[in-house]
Amino acid sequence: MGAQGQNVTIVMYHYVRPLRLTRFPRIKGLDLDLFEAQLAYLARHYSLITMEQLVDAIDGAGELPPRPALLTFDDGYLDHYAYVFPKLAERRFQGSFFPPACSALDRKVLDVNKIHFTLASDVDPDHLVVMIEDACRERAAEFGLQPVEHYREKHMVGNFLDPAGINYVKLMLQHALPLELRRALIDQLFRRYVTSDEPAFASELYATVEQLRLMRSSGMHIGSHGDLHQWLGHLSKQEQEADIDRSLALLDAVGTAPAYRTMCYPYGDYNAETIEAIASRGFKLALTTEVALSPTSAAARFALPRLDTNHLPKDASAPSNEWTSAAGA
Repeated sequence: MGAQGQNVTIVMYHYVRPLRLTRFPRIKGLDLDLFEAQLAYLARHYSLITMEQLVDAIDGAGELPPRPALLTFDDGYLDHYAYVFPKLAERRFQGSFFPPACSALDRKVLDVNKIHFTLASDVDPDHLVVMIEDACRERAAEFGLQPVEHYREKHMVGNFLDPAGINYVKLMLQHALPLELRRALIDQLFRRYVTSDEPAFASELYATVEQLRLMRSSGMHIGSHGDLHQWLGHLSKQEQEADIDRSLALLDAVGTAPAYRTMCYPYGDYNAETIEAIASRGFKLALTTEVALSPTSAAARFALPRLDTNHLPKDASAPSNEWTSAAGA
């Protein structure tokens, strides 16, 4: 089958760590033992490919093996260097890693991670809901906010990963509230329930430029995840372009080949201006968080869907599940 007619199974990972041995065992991550078991499942049922093979196939410059799969890792965690990279190297699999520039270059803790680790602390999520809604009532006039009931109706919904209350906290702090208020609340909660030493926490959480460079020189792919891990589709064209341009400094620092520049949209969020910005800067493809097998057509190159790790078995001996069966021969 020609590459243009194939689907690729692109798998998305975030935290991968021996959860019981960490300071935050409640973080929504994949335990290292389960990751190893899933790698064994993937090795049995798929042909693992590289990002460069996928780019070449989309460009019509190469063929893909039967049932191809690509492994992607978002957010540039130290987990990826300490735990994932050695496991992939043992199997001679490539991983594609997407660190935000500010976490690697500037050692800033992303707002999204401040939210994650606040939720992974000992605080009751219902207490966070109360604190957020109290702030909304107190500062409604200052920020022109809607009534709390409006936000509850729109955002108090669960999904396959999170119950309604936790997802509500995430959505309110990620994009529902005005940026200035969000950041004030996120910083307040992070300092109260996690730590007041942000630089030290960043060193504990994220891979360094030197570690990313070593991974790339050892065959891993390093792509862009923007600079500040923002909802790009919610930004102006100029703000998007500035964020993407700052991310290129990290790609240059780790030695990513310009001919194979790739983007992973933070939160899977983008619009036509995002695509225009990355296409004009020589990016070859971009990844979303839409759940589906990924076509290899040139028309789809800037909106490639992925599966979450939770969509595939974490058992080396498991039979093909529905997603694996859908991948075909």
